[in-house]
Amino acid sequence: MVAVAILAAGRGTRMKSTLPKVLHQIGGRSLIERAILGSLETSPNRVLVIVGYQAEQVKTALLDPNRSLVSNSLPKLEFVEQTEQLGTGHAIQQVLPHLEGFQGDLLVLNGDVPLLRPQTLQRLIQTHKQHQHAATILTAQLSDPQGYGRVFCNGQNIVQQIIEDRDCSAAQKQNRRVNAGVYCFRWQDLANVLPELQANNDQKEYYLTDAVNLLQPAMAVDIEDEQEILGVNDREQLATAYEILQRRIKSYWMSAGVTLIDPASVTIDDTVKIQPDVVIEPQTHLRGQTAIASGCRIGPGSLIENSQIGENVTAMYSVVSNSIVGAETQIGPYAHLRGQVEVGAACRIGNFVELKNTKLGAETKAAHLSYLGDATIGEKVNIGCGTITANYDGVKKHPTKIGDRSKTGADSVLVAPIAIGQDVNIAAGSTITEDVPDDCLVIARSRQVVKPGWRLKSKE
Repeated sequence: MVAVAILAAGRGTRMKSTLPKVLHQIGGRSLIERAILGSLETSPNRVLVIVGYQAEQVKTALLDPNRSLVSNSLPKLEFVEQTEQLGTGHAIQQVLPHLEGFQGDLLVLNGDVPLLRPQTLQRLIQTHKQHQHAATILTAQLSDPQGYGRVFCNGQNIVQQIIEDRDCSAAQKQNRRVNAGVYCFRWQDLANVLPELQANNDQKEYYLTDAVNLLQPAMAVDIEDEQEILGVNDREQLATAYEILQRRIKSYWMSAGVTLIDPASVTIDDTVKIQPDVVIEPQTHLRGQTAIASGCRIGPGSLIENSQIGENVTAMYSVVSNSIVGAETQIGPYAHLRGQVEVGAACRIGNFVELKNTKLGAETKAAHLSYLGDATIGEKVNIGCGTITANYDGVKKHPTKIGDRSKTGADSVLVAPIAIGQDVNIAAGSTITEDVPDDCLVIARSRQVVKPGWRLKSKE
């Protein structure tokens, strides 16, 4: 059995933010979410999150039903309060009553270390179980170990001593093996020594490393990629972590058959799904729960967020959010789809067209300069340049319906609520305020008046 404890009680003063440090995001997920999701690959029986600063805000964020952490297939998150932040050892001391009687191992992680790979944690746990030591810790050999606690081992990687960086002598600081802050303990052994921890250091804190020193023998496991243990303490480190994450994501998708024309200018959340033979043009950004089917060409200069894109779609210099786009559809340049838009197959959404909460049937075209909001539009409809659905009366939004094969002339205004039948032609410049039956021409504009010889009178 494995329980996971994640340290997430600190404020993170160097972030210069009212938001708890662990709720800052990289790649569409918060730091704490990444730590939790990485640990779930080890199939833990229990997951405990140790909270302190803005505890309720952290709990609310993690229990958001719209987030991927809330699932019947995952262990229910348990929260442990650390009202005073007196060090890592003090944090784990708060777990004692929650794990009373637990028989198994405890994996301890930090909520501000977002890049640990699941296979690294699995290797740590496997080594721990294989050697049956009371403690196994993750370590790294760094070229510049400044700021990290040093781990001193014998030739068999048995830990002799762990000393925090601030407590190291000049000679001890020459040691390049550092503590990654990730531990696997036999819980009953750890529970026995936790009450013995003392704050005999400059910071007056209880160090979890002192528990490792008490639990001999303990083994060190060196990590292969030192970037995995990067902790986030300020905005610069947050940006560095995001850059590393992006390199991983883009490398994965290119190896899976996706073409990135200019990878450096593209960003992709690791929640995004992309099929082979998709081309991502420069300055394009893919966010959230987005899925892009084979044969698409996205960009340049596009943002796709929380949207499903069908096969062979093109989207140029456009924004698509919370929408579904059917196969073979062309979007852009400079189109905006938002708020639960559903576009059928083989449609065209052209220059400066905005769709909001609107459904378009197959082969419908809105080529340029239109706003379609709260509308249901049939198949093979042609939306003329400058068509507007006037959906808002100042208090409520109202629906517009347009039947199959209808056409709106340039500069048409449809004042909702309104229903336009099938096979209707709306004359250019019309303002339609009443429902229109099938198969007709509708003209709703003032008759043109020409006055020969008319001009403004001079003020003189």
